[in-house]
Formats: sequence, structure tokens, C-alpha cells
Amino acid sequence: MHLVIVESPSKAKTIESYLGSSYRVASCNGHIRDLPKGRDAVDIENNFTPTYVISPGKNKIVSTLKALAKDAESIYLASDDDREGESISWHLSEALALSKRQVKRIVFREITKKAVLRALAAPRAIDLHLVHSQQARRILDRLVGYDLSAVLWKKVRPGLSAGRVQSVAVRLVVEREREIRAFTSQSSFVATACFMPSDNASFKATLSETFDQEQQAQTFLEQCRNALFTVEEIEKKPAYRAPSPPFTTSTLQQEASRRLGYSVARTMTVAQQLYEAGHISYMRTDSVYLAQEACQAARHVIQETYGADYHQYREHATRSATAQEAHEAIRPTDFARREVGGDQSAQTLYNLIWQRAIASQMAEARLEKTVMTIHISSHVTHKFIARGQVVQFPGFLSVYGSSGNPTETDLLPAVSVGETLLCTNIIARERFSSPPARYTEAGLVKQLEERGVGRPSTYAPTISTIQNRGYVLKRDQEGTLRSYVQLALSGEKIRRESCQETVGKEKQKLAPTDMAMIVNDFLVSCFSEVTDYDFTAKVEEELDAIAQGKQTWSDMLADFYATFLPKVSKVSELDRKTVGTIRPLGRDPESGKAVIARVGRYGPMIQLGDAQEQEKSDLKFASILPGQHIDTITLSEALELLKLPMALGQFETEPVYVKVGKYGPYLDHAGKFYGLSKDQNPFDMTLQSAQKHILTAREAEAQRTVKTFESCPELEIRKGRWGLYIRFEKKNIKIPRQIEQPGSLTLEACREIIASATSNPKPYKRNGTKQKKQ
Repeated sequence: MHLVIVESPSKAKTIESYLGSSYRVASCNGHIRDLPKGRDAVDIENNFTPTYVISPGKNKIVSTLKALAKDAESIYLASDDDREGESISWHLSEALALSKRQVKRIVFREITKKAVLRALAAPRAIDLHLVHSQQARRILDRLVGYDLSAVLWKKVRPGLSAGRVQSVAVRLVVEREREIRAFTSQSSFVATACFMPSDNASFKATLSETFDQEQQAQTFLEQCRNALFTVEEIEKKPAYRAPSPPFTTSTLQQEASRRLGYSVARTMTVAQQLYEAGHISYMRTDSVYLAQEACQAARHVIQETYGADYHQYREHATRSATAQEAHEAIRPTDFARREVGGDQSAQTLYNLIWQRAIASQMAEARLEKTVMTIHISSHVTHKFIARGQVVQFPGFLSVYGSSGNPTETDLLPAVSVGETLLCTNIIARERFSSPPARYTEAGLVKQLEERGVGRPSTYAPTISTIQNRGYVLKRDQEGTLRSYVQLALSGEKIRRESCQETVGKEKQKLAPTDMAMIVNDFLVSCFSEVTDYDFTAKVEEELDAIAQGKQTWSDMLADFYATFLPKVSKVSELDRKTVGTIRPLGRDPESGKAVIARVGRYGPMIQLGDAQEQEKSDLKFASILPGQHIDTITLSEALELLKLPMALGQFETEPVYVKVGKYGPYLDHAGKFYGLSKDQNPFDMTLQSAQKHILTAREAEAQRTVKTFESCPELEIRKGRWGLYIRFEKKNIKIPRQIEQPGSLTLEACREIIASATSNPKPYKRNGTKQKKQ
């Protein structure tokens, strides 16, 4: 019997179906060994020697694999074809005490029968250079994370963490936020005219210059009242659009975000499912290379479906100097397959991968671009410019991009030079410059990749980590109304209008928390080499050099730690007040006490009084409202916050207070809390508006309550977003799907469901996703 060990159970099932009865395929469920918690896991004095232990929950798997290996004639380690996978194979070899004679390392980047059999026919030894590279990354990240986190606990707040890559990602988000806050919008007026030639096919053209002032735009429109508009020049020239290369990990994440609205984590989860089911090649790659076999398969599909003219063989060049060209881009394993089964997410992502890979081997689109220059008789310098294009041959656009069919906005009417045009109206609209946009998850990944920070396997975990640690929030922004001026010339009449538009509306954008800004400033100030973009990219290059056998892993760690450790010792001696967690705002005019913005146990807050000047019991605190920040809040805003909690009066014999807590402003009445919405200013609340809010909240609560029990008032059956559930002792318990009428459950039946849920809790990973049972 031959034993093949892979990383996941689903992959094992797929591969086992390809092999005969003489093979047994088992799964190790990812890493089986890791560094134990604490700094003692690495012996720094002894050449950074690591100590490895079996990972929690993996003892049973190791025992099972040992038993299978004992009876195996040969053992094929088939973990993924990257440094992480190589490390998993090495750890398997060590933990299972396998002899070199038994171990055969095989790799494949797609789970097809042909690829698996080809790998079995050409086994190799474990590549220790790759293992050492992964080991160096793991040790470096452990040492940096452990030491930096320890300093943050002492100098900022307990429970904080830092990391070599995650802290750089946070820095990018923080710096972008500060760019946005520092941005000053500038207005200008853009003039657009609507023309109608003799064939009544109207089109629009934009003035070649903009106006800084409204008066300039007004003057221009006045001069256009009786002007003649003639076609001065028509320039037609061919244009070409080439397809993008097939997907890498980063570009797949970016395009799935832009086109499908998928988060980075969702994209990688679905891609993993497609890979393990044998539908796509390995999804962690920074190469755009396609094997000749794949190019030939794509050519066959293109010629059969679209015609020979649509095919064009291409060798896409990988931009990254560290990309491994032996690896391929993400592509279908079978280009003839269009349906992959599974859920809709899998099919949708597969369609995107298929289209991008097919398009990369297709002919470029041929366009004809037209630029029409329109002369204004009353102006020498100002001209209107109209642009249009026609797709003459769609090429790859037939698969990936627009349909290739011209729309009304693409086309310009057939006119000749010297022809006079009828101008139906000219609109000069005030426009404003926009601040830089906040990052999406995929946009942040793109920025990390461009700076050389991280690798394909680290992008998704990094994005998840900075959100799970509370440094970055992914949120929607509703936007605000902004007024603008519009001047319209129609005939000889100029009309001025004051209009409004919604600006700043965002969806699923990343914003830093106050804690992120404080931690970032501290790390940039005290550990600049760790958060420096070039340094982090240099570390990646050194890890690549280790993987190629050009550098020794322990020497690389020693060089880094020789400068890092003294810096940790020096920073540990700093006074906590210099870290930036405290920002004096001034003094309260009434009491004369100091007003301070600072980070508290539950987040940013305002403190009235100085602990060195008075007793702690005399200090007063107020939470900062959502949208306010420690580094920008003013003294007047802080004094307003200190007015809270504020008594509004009596309602139903109980006092009503408006307060601010960890999750924002709320009402406190008769022992119950009623949260206020974003558009409700706590300082504008009156007793009447508070009463209305409480009654509305009660009514909504009553509608959610389906059933109560007199003998057990703390237990209720409620209606939620996903159906009915049980509410018991401030916990929500899901009602099993097989119960047909959950609203008629008895008290005893509810207690049985609660007991079952308590005794069989769902296991979860630290990132909040469900853990597969082993």
C-alpha cells in the first residue's frame, strides 16, 4: 500500500478517486506542528533554534497518520506547491519520524488525474531551502510580534498586538485617512454643450478649459449667446486594446471585489473550494505564466466558439521580480468546462477565472477613435471637444469586458469640417476636486503587492487580522449633501440654479480606528525600521533569497535581531505619557480643570481633571462619539461631551438619561437601554423625542417577540432576520430547521433545544469562521 498525504479532506477525496486500490489518500488538515506560545519557543542564543509542538487538536490526526505510515510501502507528501506547503511536508516527515527512504515529495498545481499521475511519476526530495524560508518568516514574525506586542501592552494598552506585515497594512490605512482629512476641496466650473447637426443626432462636447470662478463661467456663457459653432477639425485614428493577463492571487481578489463585491476572505475561500474540487489551478500565485498545454486548450475553445480570427497566442510577462515562473497563473483545469456545480458563488467566481484566462489568449480589440474640435466664433482660445469611438473588431471584449457593440454615447454623428452646428444648450456646472478614496480590501492588497509587502499566501490573513484586532473597520458611509451652482444657457437666456448632490458615499471601505492611529504613530516613531515600507519589502526579498539557497536563514535573523533588540529595550524605558495616548485640549472655563482626550479601556474618551492634581474619584469621563477622533476633537466639542450623561426628565415615574457608551449614544430608562441612530444627535434629544424613541423601540421589540412563558420570563421565542430563534439569559439559540412550527414550541421543548446547543457548541476559529470537525 502507498500512502499519499494531502492538506485537506476534500482534496483527499478528489485525489483518491483518481488512484487505484493500492493507494490510500489521507489528510493532515493543514499544519500539524507550530511554535508554542511565548518567547521560549525560539532559542535566540542558540542560533535561533525553534522548538515545535503538535498543534492543538492535531494529536489524533498525527496518531492516525503514524498508523497508516507504519504499513505503507512508500509515503508521498503532497502538500501545496509553495513554501507553506513545503514546510507542512517537512513537519509531517519529522512528526511521523519518516525515513528518507520512505518520503517522496510530489507537487501539482491543479488537482486533475493527469497532473496527479504525472507528479507520482516524478517525486523529489523535500526542498529544505523552501522550508528554511518559511521557518525564517515564522520565527521573525513571532519575535517581532511578541516583542512589539509586549511594548504596546506596557506603553499603550493591554491586549494590543503588532506584526511585521499587519502593522505596515495598518500604516497604509492610517496615512490614507490623514490624507483625506487634510484634503481641501477646490471648485471649478466645467462647461458642456449639446449640439444637434442637420440629421438631428444630438451629441455632447466639453469645453477644453475650466473656470476657477463663477463669474468667469457667467462671462463665457454671455459671450456664447449669439456665437456660431462650426466643426473645425475631425481626427480619426485607430486604437487597440489588449487583454489583461490571467489572474494572480492579488488581481483575482481585486477583480472579484470590483465585479462581484466579494471580500478578500470570501474570494480565497471559494477559490480554495474550486481548487480542491479540481476545477482551477492553485490559487496562491504571483505568476501570470500559462503552460503550453493550457494555451493550446484555450486556443481550441476560442477557435471553436468564436472563430480563428479571435485567437492570438500570448506569453504574458510577470512584473514581480520574485514571482516563480514555474508556477502558473490561476486558470481553469479544463477550458471546455463551463459548469462546475456547487453553490452560486463557486460558479460565479469560476466564470470570472474562465473569462479572464480565455481572454488572455485572444486577439486585441480594434477601435476607431474620433476627436471632433468645435470652433466658437466669439472665442479664440476656447474650443469644445467631442470624443467618440466605434468598436470595429471586439476581439477579447467578446469574452471579458464590454459587449463590443457601440452605444449612443460612443458614436458621433457624420458631420464634415466647416459644418455649422446648432447648439441647443450650454451648461456650466460647478465641480469639486475629490480627496483620495479609502481603500477597499482588494485595493489595500494591491497597494501591499505594489510595495512588495507580503506574498500571495499572506494577503487574505493580513486583511482579516487588522480587522479582527480592531485596528481597521470595514464600513459603509451614507454620504452628505453638498450644494453646487449650475449655469445654463438656452437660447439667449442664462439661468442660475442652486443644486445639491450627495458626496462621500462609500461602500465596504476600510477606515482606521483611533487606536490604530495611536499604535501606528507609536510604532512609526519608535520602530521605524519595522513599519518602513522598503524595509518590509527587503525582508521579503531576503526570504526569497533563502528559498533560492542564496542566504542562510539564521544569519538573516541574527542581522535583524542585532538592531531590533536594543531598540525594544530603549523604547521600554520611555515615559508612557510620551507615547501619544494622551492629548491635552485645554481647561474647563467653569472648573479650571484640565480637559484631556485619551485612550481608555473601552476606547477613546474625554477626561475632565488630571490624576496628578486630584483624586481619581473626582475625575469625570465621557466617551467620544462615532465620527470624532482623539487627534482632531476640539476643546468645545469635548466640553459638550462632558455634559453627558444628561437627565431629560421623568417618563412613567422613571428618569430618562441620554448617555454615550462603547457603541455610541443611547437612552437609559428604567434599567433598559435604547440605542440612538446615526442621525440622532444626543445633544438635541428632549424628553418628548426620547419618549417617542422609547415607545417606537418597545413596539419594534414587541413585534419581534413571538411567544413568552409566564413561568420563565427570561425565555422568549423571537423573530430575527433569519427566522425564529430562542432568547434565553441574553443568549440567542438557533431553532433546528427540522422543527416545522417553531412558534408553537413548548417551554420544555425550548429547554431541550437550549441544553442541546449548550452541550454541542459550534467550534470556531479565531477569525470567526466555522472550524471543521476532525
